[in-house]
Amino acid sequence: MINIKRTNSENKDFIALVKLLDQELAKRDGEDHAFYAQFNTLDKIKHVVIIYDNNVAVSCGAIKPYDDNTMEVKRMFTLLESRGKGIATKTLQELEQWTKELGYQKCILETGIKQPEAIRLYQKNNYELISNYGQYQGVEESKCFEKKFN
Repeated sequence: MINIKRTNSENKDFIALVKLLDQELAKRDGEDHAFYAQFNTLDKIKHVVIIYDNNVAVSCGAIKPYDDNTMEVKRMFTLLESRGKGIATKTLQELEQWTKELGYQKCILETGIKQPEAIRLYQKNNYELISNYGQYQGVEESKCFEKKFN
């Protein structure tokens, strides 16, 4: 059975999933990992979603305010054995729903060119490629996306 939990960055299951995410990203990003890692701290993230499959934490994601109208999607991860089942989409959709409930008009996010599965996930969920924002400006290995809500 799939269950969705809203929590924060102090949740032990979120911390454990993010540790696995960071291990995977370190392999994929290689030398560039330290650059990206500085923007992915868990300090006081108030809006975290965890998906449980039969009481096992299998997916996570977070949102944090970027500006008055925008939430930034962070720390998206799904266990390898749980991929391809729509679980990452459920995680993303819950983050989007929470964003709307909080009164924000859009989500933005950054992912790397070395994460083609993530790029496909965002495109499948109607995220549009935008110019790299903030700290990702000029970073050729980054792809930034946006999804506006009505």
